[in-house]
Amino acid sequence: MPDNTVSDYIARISAAFVPEKAAGIDATIQLKLTGDQPGEWFMTIKDNQCTVNQGMANAAKLTVTADGGDLVKIFSGQLDGMQAFMQGKLKLAGDLNLAMKLMQMFKIR
Repeated sequence: MPDNTVSDYIARISAAFVPEKAAGIDATIQLKLTGDQPGEWFMTIKDNQCTVNQGMANAAKLTVTADGGDLVKIFSGQLDGMQAFMQGKLKLAGDLNLAMKLMQMFKIR
């Protein structure tokens, strides 16, 4: 399997979105990535749609901070998101209930 970058996975987020799993969600999620693949993106989930933009959101209900390489491992199934959180590799600030729901809203692998 070829190596994928954070940008590769970010570009696929909208296509991997499962609208029926996001019923009633109206939220913006900020991604702050560090390490060799740094960057900032935000996802807006509203009306059963998901859009992704590069940069900082005006107001986010949830901020996810992680090393870009670890996020690639989570997206590719090499690292469990909950395990990454427990190990301190994935930091969450804001609505933790939303974070739990996010795991169900996307099918990226």
